[in-house]
Amino acid sequence: MNQSNPVVQEFIIVGLPGIQDRCSKNILFIALLLFYLCIILSNLLIMFAFLTDHTMHTPMYSLIFSLAFLDLMSSTTTVPKFLAVLISDSGVISITACFTQMFFYGFLKAAEAFLLGVMAYDRYLAICNPLHYFTITCSNLVWKLIFCCWALAFCIVVVPMTSTVRLPFCGPNKLVHFFCDHSTVIKLACGDHLISTYTGFGVGLCIMITPSFYIVYSYLMIIKSVFKIKSSNGRLKALSTCSSHLLVLSVFYLVGAGVLISSRIPYKSGDVPIMAAFLQNVTPPLINPIIYCLKTKEMQAHVVKLIKKIT
Repeated sequence: MNQSNPVVQEFIIVGLPGIQDRCSKNILFIALLLFYLCIILSNLLIMFAFLTDHTMHTPMYSLIFSLAFLDLMSSTTTVPKFLAVLISDSGVISITACFTQMFFYGFLKAAEAFLLGVMAYDRYLAICNPLHYFTITCSNLVWKLIFCCWALAFCIVVVPMTSTVRLPFCGPNKLVHFFCDHSTVIKLACGDHLISTYTGFGVGLCIMITPSFYIVYSYLMIIKSVFKIKSSNGRLKALSTCSSHLLVLSVFYLVGAGVLISSRIPYKSGDVPIMAAFLQNVTPPLINPIIYCLKTKEMQAHVVKLIKKIT
């Protein structure tokens, strides 16, 4: 092997370039640790409430349970390593661990996007076909759809990962991000990474756009069905069943759009797109449990009941 072209065995995660002094890192570490603890506790509460209360084993709550699991796992894929980087000043990560983190983050986010599409289908059936809702969305069908979300996400994310792992990395090895982001990692490749770049971008668009079409179609059908209801109270009641899902969708897609826009606009500081990606990691897992607890009275009651049992 040529000494001037050594094979990179590890990357160094820089984090936020503008936050490198010890005081700022300590403040960010404490804030992030608190956010992460809230993410763990809130999502675990929803998951344990579902697992311990058989009355919650309905299609809607099965989907909420799956969303809480994905939120918990996606934040766990990136946040603990970034906390270690902040507290230890050592961002060293092996190339294998980096690729593993990259794959699981993409896989979990893709599964979440597809799951939101299935949740839109669930709301569509609940409003447009209420008499046959429980017949159509039996538990077996719901879990099959959830499995399909995971399987589809796996198959899609494998495509850019396959091309990325084949790239040669011979330096530099400083990763200017807070985790192993696909677009950031491939920039460090010393070979031609054009195919990997376009593949990753295409897969990202597919993950965002494919469920979006179905979500829009489902809600157009829902709106059409709601307008057929004569009483205003009936229309409000029908729309209120969608409020939680609409808020979750808003958080997911607005934050995702913010990441996409920030990555395409040139900034003097590289912190802006990284901070946008950071918010994408933390915001949905933190806000989603709050939305479902505040907007779904049954979920709120089950969580309160569980807390009373624990205490």
